[in-house]
Amino acid sequence: MKKYEKFILPGLVVAAAILLYTFYFAPTDELGSFADFDPNSHASVDIIVEFVKEKGIVRDQRQGGSVFYVKDISGRETQVVGPLMLPDGMEVADRLKLTGHLSGSGFHAHGVSLN
Repeated sequence: MKKYEKFILPGLVVAAAILLYTFYFAPTDELGSFADFDPNSHASVDIIVEFVKEKGIVRDQRQGGSVFYVKDISGRETQVVGPLMLPDGMEVADRLKLTGHLSGSGFHAHGVSLN
């Protein structure tokens, strides 16, 4: 029994770390919320959103970017300014994963991928 006592505390710490990762840090496929973003921060953060197909995508060759609209989990519709090169099949995608930051009333996306 004395042999096993020294493994109890490290075992509990490992179990707590696994639970913390599983329920807090693990990636999820749920829609995110723009309300969680700090509008004063320029740190790039990932968010999963719903693509608003009805408004389409406007590509501006001169500016080198694309403009489209997305909805978050609360239904907030937001304009996204993203890169000119977007993933194939984006026009028919339901969900997108954006990497970027809030900029004024819109979202500046540094990366766009299909989810």
